[in-house]
Amino acid sequence: MNILPVINSTLSPDAIAVFVKNVYKLGAVVSARILKTGISHTYLIIDEDGQYVFRVYSLNWRTEKEIEEELRLLNLLKENRLPVSYPIADVQGGYIQPLVAPEGLRFGVMFSFAKGEKMLNMPAELHYKIGEIMANLHKVTQDTRLERVHYTADVLLTRSFEQLKQFLPADTEEMIYMQSLQKYLQEAFSAADTKKLRTGIVHLDIWFDNMSVSDSGDITLFDFDFCGNGWLLLDIAYYLLQLHSTEKDEHECLQKKDSFIKGYESVAIISEEEKRLLPAAGVSLYFFYLGVQCSRYNNWSNVFLNELYLRRFINLLVKKWADYHNFQIN
Repeated sequence: MNILPVINSTLSPDAIAVFVKNVYKLGAVVSARILKTGISHTYLIIDEDGQYVFRVYSLNWRTEKEIEEELRLLNLLKENRLPVSYPIADVQGGYIQPLVAPEGLRFGVMFSFAKGEKMLNMPAELHYKIGEIMANLHKVTQDTRLERVHYTADVLLTRSFEQLKQFLPADTEEMIYMQSLQKYLQEAFSAADTKKLRTGIVHLDIWFDNMSVSDSGDITLFDFDFCGNGWLLLDIAYYLLQLHSTEKDEHECLQKKDSFIKGYESVAIISEEEKRLLPAAGVSLYFFYLGVQCSRYNNWSNVFLNELYLRRFINLLVKKWADYHNFQIN
C-alpha cells in the first residue's frame, strides 16, 4: 500500500480536546468542536469553567517568531485594558504548542473566548464605540514595531497582484482595469506627505467578522493574524471599506461612518492627509486580500475562487469603491 504525502489536514477535535486538557490543565470534562477551517483552523474548547478558542496555524502560514510577535502585541493590548481576545498560557507558562501533523510541524495557541455574537448591521452607537476602541489601540501601538511584515505599497499592491495573475487572464477587462488602478494607487501612495501619517502596528482586519458584541454592548476584537507594521490609517480605511460593502442604504452608511469617525476622533485626531488617503488605502486592501485568497488556494479558497468570482469581486466591490470616490483611472 502506498502512503501519499499530505499538504493540508484537519486535526481531530477529540484529539485536540485531550491535548488541551492535559497541556492547560482544564477541567475533568473537556470538549472541542471545529468553529472554522481555512488558512488556520479554530476549535471551540469547553470545560466546566468556561470556553476558549484553540487556533491551529496551517503549515508554513506563520513562522514561530511571527506568532510570538502576534502574542506579544495581544498581551500588550491586554495590559493596556483593550478589549481583545488574548493568549492563554499553558501549565509551563508557554503560549505556542508545536503540533506534529501529517503534513509537517504546525503551531497551536489557546485564546480567551470573545463573548457575544457577530453583528453584521450594527447601530450607529456601536460604530462610535468601535472607533473609540480602534483609536485607543492605535494610541498603544503608534511608533512601535513588530518583527513582522511592513505593509508597504509593494506588499499591498505589487505582490498581491502577482498572485492574482495566476487566476485571471491578463487580457480580461477586469485585469486591464486592475492594472490601471494599481498604477493609480501606487502614484497616490508615492505622493503622500508621510510626515503627516502616523505609523505603528496595525490589526489590518477589523470588521464585523472579527469582533463579538455582547448583549450589554461590550465589544471584543479578535483574530490578529494579519497584524503588522504600517500606516495606522490602514485600519480606518479597511473598516470604512467593509462598512460601505455591508450597508446597502447610503444614508445609513454615511451616518454610521460619521459615528465611527467621531468615536475615533474622540480619542485621537485623524490628520487631513490621512483622511485624503483613506479611499486609496481602502481599495489597496482589496488588492491585498485578493492576493491572500489566491495564495491560499490549496487549503482555503478553492471552494469559491474561480474566474467568475474574481470578475464579480472586481466589478461589484473594487470598481464600485473606486467609482464612488471618483478615482481618475486611465
